[in-house]
Amino acid sequence: MRQSQLFPKTRREPPKGAESVNHKLLVQAGFIDQLMTGSWTLLPMGQKVVTKVSNIIREELGNISCQEILMPLLHPKSIWNETGRWDSASEVMYQLKDARNKDYALSFTHEEIFLDLSRKYINSYMDLPLALYHFSTKFRQELRAKSGILRGREFLMKDLYSLHEDGEDFSNFYEQVKEAYANSFKRMGFEFKITEAGGGVFTDNITHEFQVLADGGEDLVYFCEGCEWAVNKEMFDDDSVKNPLPETAKKVCPECGGRVKSARSIEVGNIFSFGTYYSEKMGIKVTDKNGRKIYPYFGSYGIGTTRVMGTWVEVSHDARGIIWNEAISPFGVHLVELPGGKGEEIYGKLRGEGIDVLWDDRGVSAGEKFADADLIGIPVRMVSSAKTGTKIEVKARGSGKVETLTVSEWLRKRK
Repeated sequence: MRQSQLFPKTRREPPKGAESVNHKLLVQAGFIDQLMTGSWTLLPMGQKVVTKVSNIIREELGNISCQEILMPLLHPKSIWNETGRWDSASEVMYQLKDARNKDYALSFTHEEIFLDLSRKYINSYMDLPLALYHFSTKFRQELRAKSGILRGREFLMKDLYSLHEDGEDFSNFYEQVKEAYANSFKRMGFEFKITEAGGGVFTDNITHEFQVLADGGEDLVYFCEGCEWAVNKEMFDDDSVKNPLPETAKKVCPECGGRVKSARSIEVGNIFSFGTYYSEKMGIKVTDKNGRKIYPYFGSYGIGTTRVMGTWVEVSHDARGIIWNEAISPFGVHLVELPGGKGEEIYGKLRGEGIDVLWDDRGVSAGEKFADADLIGIPVRMVSSAKTGTKIEVKARGSGKVETLTVSEWLRKRK
């Protein structure tokens, strides 16, 4: 991609009123644009990042036999009445009427829609397990729509839903999803904790959240230094949960006796266990191996894909801008051409090797080009100029390490 053609151009100053790092940098660098409070446009580079995040998730879910679909965003009131959530979730849900005075909701989640779809096609245990997911827009009446793209009223999410013949099969799949999520976030480069938490408007059961440690995070998690035990702050609050954590466990890990630490964090994913509650509410029954009619076990699993992008910026930046890694960067290389450089030749060679390149071919000063490269944050910056001659200066955005070598030498090292 020629940077002269890239939409939009970078901004010299961050947007007014921006409080969070991701809001400032993603807007200034040209990844997102705000339509109104809590509503964002993904610009070309932002779309590329979210696509990479989504593809990592797709690969991991494919490894556990999940199938991708796409469900509607506009839902009739009747389907939400089956579970009682038209009323119980009304504070979160956008509800509206059409010209015929019929009631509808905009999707804030898709449990009921998945279950309605499932009951049309499943009849026996031989149709189970069933695991379907989609990437779609969610709408939620967020009262605190701030923190940039981390907390919106309209956002992109991957939500997975599954049905199982019995609790054992569900528990096994729940653990598979937990591992698939962990693999996804590891591949994206995050440091995270899997914490126990409450289910909010989704369930009374204990759920699991994937929390990325971040100084600017709104959540607070407690975790053990010596093992994988971790809980959300609400699990420490005697007034907010039915079975609060014992007071003795607040200083010493209940699993291994290690020291418990706390940290701010950002939730990027969650997984829920519903048992047969929703299946019973919506009258979904299947025939088991013994010919009996049973209610299948149900689970729901979500990752906020746009939130993932904002979270990465919160934990990976410096005073000059964003620091992407190779896994989710919008481009693999930022080629900066200065007077006397061989930009077009190098651009063609890199693209021939399958590398996605942002080529700064603009007629602006070297200082402006370097400032933009740091702001955008692509992990590898290459400079070609009269000074470098037949070679290129390669700088790693993260470490700052600089090498001078030929393109062929860099390609060999990369492999």
